[in-house]
Formats: sequence, structure tokens, C-alpha cells
Amino acid sequence: MWGTMKFFLDTAIIEEIREANSYGILDGVTTNPSLVAKTGKTFYKVLEEICEEVKGPVSAEVTAIESPKMVQEGKTLAKLAPNIVVKVPLIKEGIKAAKILEEDGIRCNVTLCFSAMQALLAAKVGAAYISPFIGRLDDLNQDGMELIGEIRQIYDNYGYKTEILAASIRHPLHAKQAALLGADVATMPFGPMMQLFNHPLTDLGLDRFLKDWEKVPK
Repeated sequence: MWGTMKFFLDTAIIEEIREANSYGILDGVTTNPSLVAKTGKTFYKVLEEICEEVKGPVSAEVTAIESPKMVQEGKTLAKLAPNIVVKVPLIKEGIKAAKILEEDGIRCNVTLCFSAMQALLAAKVGAAYISPFIGRLDDLNQDGMELIGEIRQIYDNYGYKTEILAASIRHPLHAKQAALLGADVATMPFGPMMQLFNHPLTDLGLDRFLKDWEKVPK
């Protein structure tokens, strides 16, 4: 059965989320402490606002680096709304926490993934999502898209259900390549998401149609 390419907005700014949601293309939201800090609002206030606006998954990141505290934070976050997905970092303690949370029915997004083997570890503990960071690999002169392809092949080889959430998307080309390679989700800032609509020939064609319409007798 064919799936669908999902678009998540990588932001904590509620106005951006509302606008993207109004177009009918928004499937979820990803946040992190850095994005929330830019809003000037409290962490839980921001999450509550987002979850009221978006019915799809909303990723909220823990700040602890030890498994027991990650689990405790994750359980607190999960109580905020049924669509909260707990983000944990791809470190040993994070993988341990993801296993515990997933077994407790709390979906996890394992973030800061930079290798296919890291992604395999997340899948083995049943994480709902894995977030490979494409743009940050490109910054180091490595091919972030190659990583997406490797993860897709490994997951397909073994039937893992963990969804590939292409993160650190910088521009529409990243989103297109992620879709071609079979990523389940692309999460991106508001700017790149709005750029998906744009093509100069669309603008030129519309302008020509409107000018021709003015010549039609009314």
C-alpha cells in the first residue's frame, strides 16, 4: 500500500503554523528548545498552543541527557496532548529512553541522526520517527541525501516501521530529493515550505492569463 509524503513545519511560532495549516498541506510540527526560546513564551505554553492548532504529530524535545530523567520528562510532555511525540537525542541514554517510552505507548522521535547505523538502532527499539539531519551533513561536505537513501534501504530490507523524518531541510531541492528517495516526512522552516509553491513560469503564466482576460469583452 502506498503511503503519503508528509510535511512538518520546523518552528515554534504559532502564526507560521496557522498560516501553513490554512493551506491544507501541514501534517505536523517539530520543535526544539532553540526554536521555543525564540518565541519568548514558556515551553509548555508554546506546546499547548501548537497542539490546539495542529491535529498531527507535534515533536517536543527533552532536555535531560540521562535516561531516567528523559523518561520522566517524556511522560510529562506526553500528558500535554495526545499528539505529542517525544524527541530524544541519538545517544545511548536516548535510545534506552526511547525503548522505555515506546513500550509505554509514548511515541518517540529520535533526533540528531547522522549515520545509517544510528538509524538502525532507533528502529530496533521501535522509535516512531528517526530524524536524519540533511543540511548539517551538507555543511560538512557530506551528502545528506545519501544518508536518506541508505536508511530507506535498510528499513525496507527488514520491514522496520520507523518513519524517516528528513530534517535540517534548507530549500525546496532538499524536500524534492527526500521525496524521491522515499522519506516519510520532510520537516522544514516556514520559508522553505512557502518556496514549494513558487515557480517563475507559474507567475508568468498567471500574469498572461489575467492580461488576456482584460481583453475579453464584458
